[in-house]
Amino acid sequence: MTHLVSTGLDALPGPTVVVLGGGFAGITLIQKLAKQPVKVLLIDQNNFHTFQPLLYQVATGSLAPDNIGFPYRRKIAKIPNVAFRKAVVHSVDTQEQHIHTDQGIFAYDYLVVATGSKTNFFGNEALERNSLQLKSIAQALDIRSDFLQEFEDALYLQDDDRRSALNFVIVGGGPTGVEVAGALAEIRKNILAEEYKEVDAETMQITLIEAGPRVLASFSEKSSHVAQDYLRSMGVQLRLGQRVLDYDGEMLTLSTGESLRSRTVIWSAGVMGAAVSGLPANVYTRANRLSVNDFLQVDGVSNVFAVGDVAFVGANGHPMVAPVAIQQAEVLAKNLLLLASNAAPAHPFRYRDQGNLATIGRNKAVVEVGKLRFQGLVAWYLWMAVHLVSLIGFKNRLVVLFNWAMKYFSHKNIIRLIVRPPSHSAARSGKASK
Repeated sequence: MTHLVSTGLDALPGPTVVVLGGGFAGITLIQKLAKQPVKVLLIDQNNFHTFQPLLYQVATGSLAPDNIGFPYRRKIAKIPNVAFRKAVVHSVDTQEQHIHTDQGIFAYDYLVVATGSKTNFFGNEALERNSLQLKSIAQALDIRSDFLQEFEDALYLQDDDRRSALNFVIVGGGPTGVEVAGALAEIRKNILAEEYKEVDAETMQITLIEAGPRVLASFSEKSSHVAQDYLRSMGVQLRLGQRVLDYDGEMLTLSTGESLRSRTVIWSAGVMGAAVSGLPANVYTRANRLSVNDFLQVDGVSNVFAVGDVAFVGANGHPMVAPVAIQQAEVLAKNLLLLASNAAPAHPFRYRDQGNLATIGRNKAVVEVGKLRFQGLVAWYLWMAVHLVSLIGFKNRLVVLFNWAMKYFSHKNIIRLIVRPPSHSAARSGKASK
């Protein structure tokens, strides 16, 4: 399609700001520009915002997809200067100030790239083809169906085949990897042991592989070691200082020369910017992120800005986490309003570190805020409170709180439906997720 697509906002005053991506940065930017003298168009390939910090709970059956998803149209319906279009972005033409999508061409005065991040397999095609990843609701459902199907398959298997089916490997010891490993350990104890009586629960192995010397590298060494102790106490096998070299869908090859047999490998070892094409080659920097100045403008490109995971600010960049994205969007909103009034941007971005949080399991978490360190039950309550407050929509907060309470008192994951294709190859290749 080559025609210009109408946004329905043409009659309103002010320049057109097109936002690509409705993650934490995109949603925050829209909220800050609501009812301001600018026309805002949000473009996303999905029609909903995903609360990614709780994706692992969808993957492990504690929450349903709609508990952490929120439709964009419900959010922007009452905002007169904001419109939404569901479309896949193909490229950007910075000369014509056009965005080419599968639904046509959109014009912009100011473009904000907030496309977030995607899984980084570091060029290893075999790992990308055969392992599962956790960056979307569809992929979370793949993982949920995969481990539940493995439980069912184990009833028909013997010895080595059963051990392979029940050997779950998580690669990457960041918050996602740690949280998935802890959740699977609780599932082994509370579901496999009680509901699959024909299977010895001890046959299920959970292995967390981390290339660095410890898990949760962004935390202090003390918090990291606490998390490791929690994981080991739950029966998770830690392989630290080891890298995964290859995986063919059955056999995992490690840098130590060892091999592990597993039908399920969940990759959480890295992310990279989900940058759009069409920008000058020199603006793509480390991990495919876009190099931006202190005012979040893409270096050397007029009227194009980037925020969130896809933006690389300064010499070393910032962590690819929600607080960074939110703070960047807040600063950019102020500068866009200055530009709309023909003034120069006056608000440079300066990140305020709000701390780190990770949960390992029931009553087990680590939280760092400034110089304060929390662990155990207090940290677990803090982790829950922060995530509840951050969820979009009162109903979502209420339902998530209810589900957490049900799981706490019943010791059971609420949702155990196999809803994705049973084929391991389809799930691993992402065919079921697209």
